[in-house]
Amino acid sequence: MKDERIRKVLATHGRLPVEAAGLPDDANLYSAGMTSHASVNVMLALEEEFDVEFPDEMLTRSAFESIDSISAALTTLGVE
Repeated sequence: MKDERIRKVLATHGRLPVEAAGLPDDANLYSAGMTSHASVNVMLALEEEFDVEFPDEMLTRSAFESIDSISAALTTLGVE
């Protein structure tokens, strides 16, 4: 369920040239075409979707580089 919501956010805000639904969970989103600017939009949309706020120490490229890493970051923030 969480991964589906992440994929929905990526599809809407990630500006990916490929379908987010078809990406493996460990695929590098930057290699798939997500820009740094788009990753900021994704982060803001994730905060809204999951009602969380990413602390400054989590605002790293690696935290948003794959669906797996986004899911792990959200788990750290208490999202199941």
